[in-house]
Amino acid sequence: MQQESNEDTAEKLVIPLFEIVTYPGSRTKFPVDPVTGGYLVASLAQGNEVFAIGLTVKSGIRLADLTPDSFYGIGNLLQITHVEPADHGYLVSAEAEHRVKAVALAGKDGHFTARCETVPDAEDLTADLQERILSDIKSTIFEISHRFSGSGQFTRPIERMESVDRIMGFVMPFLPANLAEKQALLEISSKKERYIGFLDLLIRTRETIRIRMEMAEKVSERVGKSNREAMLREQLKVIQEELGEGGEGAGDAGYRGRVEASKMPEDIRKKALAEVHKLEAGGPQNHESTVIRNYLDLLLDLPWVTEEKKNIDIAEARRVLDSHHNGLEKVKERIVQHLAVMKLRQEKQGSILLFAGPPGTGKTSLGKSIAEALGRKYVRVSLGGVRDEAEIRGHRRTYVGALPGRIIQGIKRAGTKNPVFILDEIDKLATSYAGDPASALLEVLDPEQNSSFSDHYLEVPYDLSDVLFIATANSLATIPAPLLDRMELIEISGYTKNEKFAIAKDHLIPEILKEHGLDTDKLRIEDAALREVIEKYTREAGVRWLKKQLAMIARHVSEKIVSGTAELPFVVTPDKVFSILGKEQIRQEVAKKEPVPGVVTGLAWTPVGGEILFIEGTFMPGTGKLTLTGQLGDVMKESATISSSLIRSRLAGSGKGFNFIASDIHIHVPSGATPKDGPSAGITIFTALASLITGKTVDPELAMTGEITLSGAVLPVGGIKEKVLAAHRAGIKKILLPKENERDLPDVPEDVRAELAFVPVGNVEEVLKEALGIELPRIVAVPAGTGLVPVQNA
Repeated sequence: MQQESNEDTAEKLVIPLFEIVTYPGSRTKFPVDPVTGGYLVASLAQGNEVFAIGLTVKSGIRLADLTPDSFYGIGNLLQITHVEPADHGYLVSAEAEHRVKAVALAGKDGHFTARCETVPDAEDLTADLQERILSDIKSTIFEISHRFSGSGQFTRPIERMESVDRIMGFVMPFLPANLAEKQALLEISSKKERYIGFLDLLIRTRETIRIRMEMAEKVSERVGKSNREAMLREQLKVIQEELGEGGEGAGDAGYRGRVEASKMPEDIRKKALAEVHKLEAGGPQNHESTVIRNYLDLLLDLPWVTEEKKNIDIAEARRVLDSHHNGLEKVKERIVQHLAVMKLRQEKQGSILLFAGPPGTGKTSLGKSIAEALGRKYVRVSLGGVRDEAEIRGHRRTYVGALPGRIIQGIKRAGTKNPVFILDEIDKLATSYAGDPASALLEVLDPEQNSSFSDHYLEVPYDLSDVLFIATANSLATIPAPLLDRMELIEISGYTKNEKFAIAKDHLIPEILKEHGLDTDKLRIEDAALREVIEKYTREAGVRWLKKQLAMIARHVSEKIVSGTAELPFVVTPDKVFSILGKEQIRQEVAKKEPVPGVVTGLAWTPVGGEILFIEGTFMPGTGKLTLTGQLGDVMKESATISSSLIRSRLAGSGKGFNFIASDIHIHVPSGATPKDGPSAGITIFTALASLITGKTVDPELAMTGEITLSGAVLPVGGIKEKVLAAHRAGIKKILLPKENERDLPDVPEDVRAELAFVPVGNVEEVLKEALGIELPRIVAVPAGTGLVPVQNA
């Protein structure tokens, strides 16, 4: 065909190419629809050369949906060499002459026509470079082909081809490239870039095939090994059956018999048998077999029925509690009452116990004693730092490494359906992105719900109503209100000195002697020395630190005995305590030797028991500013402000010689590194200011607690027992407390009450009269609307 210009103005037939891209200089065969095929047949019958434009149709478009926009714009001018009938149309043989661009593409009588514009190639290849690219293309094709058997028929024609375009047309239909990628290669005008792009595609194909074949070989090896193991396993099974070593109890077959013989409830047994069926149906190659076995083992190990319910002996329970715990009379009485209710309700406890108190006060050991008194198994789970809900409810079995929750694990470990279950440190649960474990405990600790507790791993309800749950906590502040509401609170306060002495004599010393390989023939601690340790080397609500000090004495004596330098028995006297334990570790905050104006002793509650603290005040020339230091919280700052306002309103015109306007007042609470807050220091701060302004001192052996209002009333506060015990430990002799807190005094041990004087106060006038011996002026009310101001009467 002769071309006088770059553009042929004659319209030519457009042949739609579905999922085919042709390349210049290549020969190709492709199917066409009956309309297009008939047109070509008619044209060839005239004996002329027939040319058509081959355009690739975009992916996903069917013949019936063709529009001019369905084609790529660049194709090839095809010389049609042969057309023969085929299924659903014709099969056309053609040679691609050169690249063309379709112009004025339009549909007509069921086919498409267009004028073509030649798209010339950029001849940017040297003969040497073209030869090298051709060589690399052939070698890469041969390397790919050699990985497949019978590839000689494919590679032999390529050996004879000396044109990259011919090779592209021959190979491209077989490469794993998408249609858009093949079309993009056709549209590249630069021969150099087109050939290099083709070579790059071949190299990527080679690497992909290599990796896939290597993986296939590895998989084949593993499958072969697995099949061999399966065959050997079946042979072993037959041999065991012949020798009588198999049977119903061996392998996966044994699960069915164990499940049917178990004491599971019927609905649980159905679930277990369904899992057994999965295990048996899956065969030895079932990848879920290990998960199913672990699940069945859990179902079989869990106790589903209460084997024996022992009669609760209340007298024996009292004896056990009294023998294991000194003091705590109200706590032990509450426990006995709870056990009595369980006896009447046939062991359905009805409520969950929560022991709350400072560390070392015996909360966990009380749980052990209850288990011993009931003759039940004891299980303890520490919840401190648990921040994942799955720790309580378990993981779903779809996860790798899934486990049941700690509750179900504890029941399994106990091996009985009604253990005494200690949930230790319940106040130290944390919340994170993994859920709220405290909320997950709501179902566990609710007597109305825990009869059908749902564990994600177990997937079937489990009855926890026979379990006696006992929780422990140091503080109630961090326990969510809904969780706290489900538990029966039993508060455990600190021990007095006498109680600590009895606990050490009856429990701690015998335990320490046993732990260190000693006995009373080798080590004796005099009562006076023991009291010395309690008073000067420990300052705690519990007895844990006391035990550590006694263990230090035991280690000292053990070293002396082993080295042969001790005379037996080694008697620890008060004089020897200092040489063994060193200097006194407890700084006695009591009473300052000499009273100082502006210094008053207050009482405070802490999570580890009561403490005494000093409120100190001073003044200096200034502008009437009030300064507060000592890491005080908002409540204590408000108390200081109220106290300052009360003092100024009552004493400003009393003629005491103090100028509030020209003086700055500074209030400090020592131990500045320790944060302090709470509604207990109101009257203490007020008294400190009054002492500072009047110059009168407060008795160092007097302590006080209570909050005040702006009108001068003294409000009740909490933690009276802990505060009184702290005052007793510190050597305080008299305590001022709000009148409404008199009802809390019976909670204080009788021996402590006998050594202290309690003065109830209802207003600040009574406080100052008792603490400083002064009469505070009282406010006389005046009728509203008279324009008069209140008058102070002495």
